[in-house]
Amino acid sequence: MLHPSGHRTKMRVYLMVLCLISYSVDGQIEYSISEETRRGVSVGNIAKDLGIDAATLSSRKFRMITSSSKQYFNIDVSTGALSVNEPIDREQVCELKTTCFLNYELVLENPLELYKMEFKVLDINDNSPSFPLNEYRLNVAEFLSPGARFTLPDAQDLDEGTNSVQIYTLSPNEHFRLEMQIRGDGSKYPELVLEKTLDREQQALHKLVIIAKDGGTPERSGDADVVVTVLDTNDNAPAFEHSVYRASILENSRSGTLVTKVHATDLDEGQNGEIRYSFSNSTSADLQRMFLIDPQTGEVKVNGILDVQRPLLEMFIEARDKGAFGMSSTAKLLVEITDVNNNAPEITITSLSSPVPEDALSGTVIALLSVVDKDPGENGKVTCQIPANIPFHLKSSFDNYYSLVTDGPLDREGVSEYNITVTAMDLGSPPLATRRTLWVQISDVNDNPPKFASSACDISVTENNLPGASLYQVSASDPDVGENGRISYTLRDMGFEGGALSSFFAVNSENGNIYAKSTFDFEQLRSFHFQVEAKDHGSPALSTALTVNVLIADQNDNIPVILYPVARNGSVAVEIVPRLADADYLVTKVVADDADSGHNAWLSYHLLQPSDSGLFRILANTGELRTARSMRSTDSIKHKVIVLVKDHGEPSLSSTIALGILLADSLPQALPDFGEGLEVRGQLTTLNLYLIISLACISFVFLGFILFLVLMRLLHCRTTHHRSCCCSGSHFPSEVVEVSGVGKLTHTYLYRASLGIGPSNNNLLLNGDARNIPNAAGLQAPASCIQIQKVKSDHFNAILLVSSFLQIHIHACAPACTREPGGCPDAGIPGSRSGRPPGSGRSRRALPNGGAALAVKRGTGAFVQEPRRRF
Repeated sequence: MLHPSGHRTKMRVYLMVLCLISYSVDGQIEYSISEETRRGVSVGNIAKDLGIDAATLSSRKFRMITSSSKQYFNIDVSTGALSVNEPIDREQVCELKTTCFLNYELVLENPLELYKMEFKVLDINDNSPSFPLNEYRLNVAEFLSPGARFTLPDAQDLDEGTNSVQIYTLSPNEHFRLEMQIRGDGSKYPELVLEKTLDREQQALHKLVIIAKDGGTPERSGDADVVVTVLDTNDNAPAFEHSVYRASILENSRSGTLVTKVHATDLDEGQNGEIRYSFSNSTSADLQRMFLIDPQTGEVKVNGILDVQRPLLEMFIEARDKGAFGMSSTAKLLVEITDVNNNAPEITITSLSSPVPEDALSGTVIALLSVVDKDPGENGKVTCQIPANIPFHLKSSFDNYYSLVTDGPLDREGVSEYNITVTAMDLGSPPLATRRTLWVQISDVNDNPPKFASSACDISVTENNLPGASLYQVSASDPDVGENGRISYTLRDMGFEGGALSSFFAVNSENGNIYAKSTFDFEQLRSFHFQVEAKDHGSPALSTALTVNVLIADQNDNIPVILYPVARNGSVAVEIVPRLADADYLVTKVVADDADSGHNAWLSYHLLQPSDSGLFRILANTGELRTARSMRSTDSIKHKVIVLVKDHGEPSLSSTIALGILLADSLPQALPDFGEGLEVRGQLTTLNLYLIISLACISFVFLGFILFLVLMRLLHCRTTHHRSCCCSGSHFPSEVVEVSGVGKLTHTYLYRASLGIGPSNNNLLLNGDARNIPNAAGLQAPASCIQIQKVKSDHFNAILLVSSFLQIHIHACAPACTREPGGCPDAGIPGSRSGRPPGSGRSRRALPNGGAALAVKRGTGAFVQEPRRRF
């Protein structure tokens, strides 16, 4: 009978709180713990037992390694306390082993240490005995005498020692009793003993209950029904030749392989003596599926694949006769499984540190491997190796553990990862091998600075560039990865002469684009250099500098500057050329400069609007202004040329300078005015044609007006009977003299005079005052004979109207002139102080106020006007 459930629970709790004992021998610690111990119950202190500082457990990356699929224990990192992580079922872990041990390895790194821990699992009475079947049937002949024995099945109890089956009891019955028997191997089994002869007529069927009890506390039990059928006659049971049969077979034997043959004899005859063999009910079901027994011959053969881990198999064979009341006997069959090298080594990676820094020292532990072969003996011995020519090697630890350590320098930029094939091979024949590939990555270390393709680069920037334009893109490479390979670009100032470098350039820190922040001027800054620094984001950061040489390209943005001759205050530069100058005479040399360079500064010289296109020429390359021919007496004394200086840029830029050229034999005291009124010859344009036509019309109108004035004057003289010699005489056409002045003369004086002159041409020298005309001009008339009108304008002009009739009355005028104070000096008439005869040619006299000598021309009876020229 079973004990009450409450009593069993109380006893189980009592066993679970057993005292735990630990000890350390040669690097191995053994602990004892009862199975089914609750989670969290302390087992011991691993740090104290091993003499390890508990504070270093975490930093040393401790690990508990076991071949079990479950982690039954846990270690507190802070204290090193060892506690139960999951309750242990000894019967599940150790099956039928008499002693149960759990083996663990404690691995510590830095430095690598390995300790063995052995946990002895103590059995508690947590399993009740049980029979393979709930009911067993026996046939007992009624003629059997008391003392006849019948084998009963064994009860199975997964507990060990006293907690396993200890005694069997039988329900009260007057015909049977229970006795224990011992087999050859020392195991006990129950037998049913007939105590009283059976009488089938009185009771043909007996129902018994067999009870199996263990010796645990609390006691547990299990029962099965035994049904005894009383048979008639057949009073001899078969008997085996041997109570125990032994056989050996290879574990890779094929199906149908003969294991052994059992034999039993029966003294009875007929069907009572015919024997049939079978596995008894005491044989486990898996073995009955693994082996077959021939019921007629007793041959035991392999059925299927021998999938067992135990080296010795135990089976029970029953021999039963065919009598009406068949009798049987049982023999034990022990089959030894001979190992064959049919298990390849198993590689277990218990620890793997990946990725590995590329600066890891030689001997650094990368992985911890466990290599196990389930075959026994030589078939279970294993050798382990990895390929050569890699910076790693296997270092054998104790038992079947190996450490994968570095064996040389690592370079991620050369090899970023390794597929390390670990080959484990046993010593069997033929040997079996297992390969396991470890993927070890090499982590990057910032050991490579950024690199540019060259140490310097040249870029060209056109001046007058737009701010913000991209000028160049620098690019550096870094073989490192991640932050170690991410590059940022910055500008490094190298003593930039133009000011702060940051005000001229900017660089994109991500892509290295260099931008211009301001506009460059080639004339102020033609070249310079600075550095771009490429720095990675590693720790510590590494950097490299690239020298950037910037060349400013010129644009044609500067006009030529004329250095010589210099025109100041808006005046015209004047050059004096002798009247006797020959062809190719150097008048002057125009010197110009252009701040640009190259073709933009290549200058050429050209003439624009010369007053006489055939008189001067200029050398395009040198700027020398030379005469194209010899001077002539008919050439005007004043010339104005415009010199164009242009460069060869695209588009071309130019400057001009106006030069006044004075034809003279000596240096005058005052230079004439080279204003806008200077006649320009040789370039007859439509506008000039219109101007000429207009001027001609105005001249004719003016000429008519002058004639009208002369006639009116003559009429006036006749009517007034003026005593002046100038007004007497007949009506003769007048001569006109125009006097122009430059220099200090700031007003224009227009003199009109009606006077008589001799047949010769005389020169007139003005002194800037009307009173000086008779004295200076050499006219054959006194000053009182000249009528003067003064008109104020920007230039000095004097027009003398000389009547030709003065030639007739000259002798009449002479007395009047002589009566004037000083007479008519230098007039060339009788009574003058100079005494110069008429027609004595030209005379030139410098004007005291800076005026130029003017000529007086006499007509021959017609009104003559010298074309007006402005200087």
